[in-house]
Amino acid sequence: MNKTIWIVLIVVGLLAPFIVYPVYMMKLLCFALFACAFNLLLGYTGLLSFGHAAFFGGASYITGYLVKNSGLTPELGVLGGTLFAGLLGYVIGSLAIRRQGIYFAMVTLALAQIVYFVALKAPFTGGEDGLQGIPRGKLFGLIDLGHAHTVGGSPLNLNLYYFVFVLFCLGFWILYRTIHSPFGQVLKAIRENEPRAVSLGYKVERFKLMAFVLSSTLAGMAGAMKSLVFQLASLTDVNWHTSGEVVLMTLLGGVGTVLGPLAGAFTVVTLQSELSSVGSWITVIIGSIFVVCVLLFRRGFVGELGRLLKRSLWKWLELACNHP
Repeated sequence: MNKTIWIVLIVVGLLAPFIVYPVYMMKLLCFALFACAFNLLLGYTGLLSFGHAAFFGGASYITGYLVKNSGLTPELGVLGGTLFAGLLGYVIGSLAIRRQGIYFAMVTLALAQIVYFVALKAPFTGGEDGLQGIPRGKLFGLIDLGHAHTVGGSPLNLNLYYFVFVLFCLGFWILYRTIHSPFGQVLKAIRENEPRAVSLGYKVERFKLMAFVLSSTLAGMAGAMKSLVFQLASLTDVNWHTSGEVVLMTLLGGVGTVLGPLAGAFTVVTLQSELSSVGSWITVIIGSIFVVCVLLFRRGFVGELGRLLKRSLWKWLELACNHP
């Protein structure tokens, strides 16, 4: 990504709440960061996790509890939820990376289900009702995140939106720098040929664990933001369906691409929003769209677009060389 794309993304993000419903945009940013964090694990390390909802939902519950019951400010609540997700990621990752392939995926799913049942039975989580009425509070004790500004006769919660937007940019920048760092290159080497990475002297399990912890931490940040946006932490956040959704977003957008998870999150969140009136059929419709997209766009939206652009560039270069 060059500077132009960065500038375009930032400008679009800054102007979006004046064009699109802010709550929709905040939901999109939360799930986009969630998908980007998951993509670090699947797209750049080659590890398929079916338990990322544990970090997303676990951080959501911790943030909700800290803000609602302990009276912490929202930034401390988000920080607490994010750190909890990182710690949980270290515990689950330490156990899961001892296995590979489908066994790794099944271990993450099993451990995530334990987190789900803790959220269901623990006395401080609200059981099936979840944590409701989570206060948004005042950022640094000064800026009221619940205050809505009136713009053009419509109330817009700009304070909360820009708080979420800044956190998204921070998380996305961390992922971008990680992918393009020497550490990220080692992760790609592990994905492409793990035995060769071992033969070169890299401690593969340590790199896998570091990637898992970073991915879970940023997934937790997304969940923490989501709990403030909707003022709710529920069992849906830690359910295996949420883990499946983030896999869907990543595959649709393009595994192993920087912007792919953003495109995938935009597609899924928009479909859920626009098709909410059809009830339970929304699952069937999204599933059908997913099957069609996988068959037609095997590299995802962004992956196929990149391939077409490269092909066009090569054709232009060939023509330029043949016709000086």
